[in-house]
Amino acid sequence: MARVAIFLYGIACYAVSLVVFIYGAGFFVGFGTPTMLDGTPTRPFTEALAINVGLLAAFAIQHSGMARPGFKRWWTRFVPESAERSTYLLFSNIAMVAIYYYWAPMGGVIWKVPEGNAYIAVLALYGFGWALLLLATFLINHFDLFGLEQVWRKLTGRTDRVQKFHTPLLYKLVRHPIYVGWLIIFWAAPVMTGAHLVFALGLTIYILIAIRLEERDLIDAFGKQYTDYIDRTPMLVPGLRRR
Repeated sequence: MARVAIFLYGIACYAVSLVVFIYGAGFFVGFGTPTMLDGTPTRPFTEALAINVGLLAAFAIQHSGMARPGFKRWWTRFVPESAERSTYLLFSNIAMVAIYYYWAPMGGVIWKVPEGNAYIAVLALYGFGWALLLLATFLINHFDLFGLEQVWRKLTGRTDRVQKFHTPLLYKLVRHPIYVGWLIIFWAAPVMTGAHLVFALGLTIYILIAIRLEERDLIDAFGKQYTDYIDRTPMLVPGLRRR
């Protein structure tokens, strides 16, 4: 019964993740969602800025803090190891839902793409960012990344997971195509307001910090294999080599 419960829990967390992703696709550009990044301001600018920065900081701390190996070793004393990834996703989803619900529009238009071909091109780039993000997850193992493989192995009694280092397709061009997808999503905005700029800039800074933390863990896990990968593969921009 415990195995079945963990499996159903993993399925539920994955389903929540899908809903959060779909809502985000509308939230970031203000399409079909009751809340959005670029809404009409209802609070004083400084109050809205403080709320938004606090929401981004809470997400960053949760998202990177719970991903660290030291936290995982402590956390799995209370949470079954097979459910650790699903629980991590659940907390990440809660942090994103808080952003969706409490985000405070701030007014001010940084840029607005005129209707026509330019507007369509920006929306196409935005859609490309989501497609790139999804493809990058499947290239490295989408179901492991979202906790489903772990709960399936628990259900079937398998414990033969071996962590392997590989660089399929996009990972030969850049080390972090998932983050490239997110950056395109954040910045490919037909309308860039003050609140949207805070969101995009804040999460861009977070991504650059998160990459350093993740790569430190990957070096610990794979050693020279990963440092050689760093030397030959750009971080985010294809063709941009380290000096």
